[in-house]
Amino acid sequence: MSDSPAGRLQALFEGHRLTPTQRRIAHCMVRRAADVPFLSSVELAELAGVSQPSVTRFAVALGFDGYPALRKHLRESMPAAAEDASGHNEYQQAVLAEIENLRHLAGLLADPAPVERAGRLLAGSRPLPVLGLRAASSQARGFAYFAAKVHPDVRLLDEGGSMLTDRIDAAVRAGATALLCFALPRHPREVVEALEYARAAGLAVVTVAESAFAPVAAHSDLLIPAAVGTGLAFDTACAPMLLGRVLLEAMADELPDAQARLEEFDTKAAARGLFVE
Repeated sequence: MSDSPAGRLQALFEGHRLTPTQRRIAHCMVRRAADVPFLSSVELAELAGVSQPSVTRFAVALGFDGYPALRKHLRESMPAAAEDASGHNEYQQAVLAEIENLRHLAGLLADPAPVERAGRLLAGSRPLPVLGLRAASSQARGFAYFAAKVHPDVRLLDEGGSMLTDRIDAAVRAGATALLCFALPRHPREVVEALEYARAAGLAVVTVAESAFAPVAAHSDLLIPAAVGTGLAFDTACAPMLLGRVLLEAMADELPDAQARLEEFDTKAAARGLFVE
């Protein structure tokens, strides 16, 4: 587990059976990991969209006497975060936070089993639907672009609306067995609903999200977390993008003709003069 603020928080939450409301609080805390030690219970409740008593009950569920005891624990266990930021402007802090997110991801990948399992699920699904809406659409599109070079049938689902479930149905009818979802904050309601629908239709859902406590977790068969940066006006998502490339590698390893497909593409690209040398 990473020694970053977000990593320490996730370690604190692991092993506890949390209610949906408590998972919402945990998700909010992971997203605001650097700020949480300095938030009052009322401020945290407002950020998470829950009641102040819910925050108190959450702290007790984690084994603390109340929220003040939880906040004291967080302040004592996360002093390095504030120190590391001193002397750096907000742009540098954002970059340093992303570097920490990548270190966290590297720590998670020390156990390759989840990624390898995901690779098998994705490689075995023909077709392979790839879902990502709003902030996550670029992640889904990037994955689908490269995946199409080695997978015979990749279907990008990057637009919401009433057609989304129709396209999931079409993929299932064509033989799909799994769906890959990129889910980033703020989480659109229709992504959660689409994953619930996909699982009911028999698809195994593999999800890349910023936290194991994200709203999509309850509707995922396999969720692999990759933290996002929150230091700028708009979130940064270097770790989710890199995790997407890792999943591509794992999927390609499970496709026996992946290398042949890549070589065929390169040959045709050269014949067409597709790229400038």
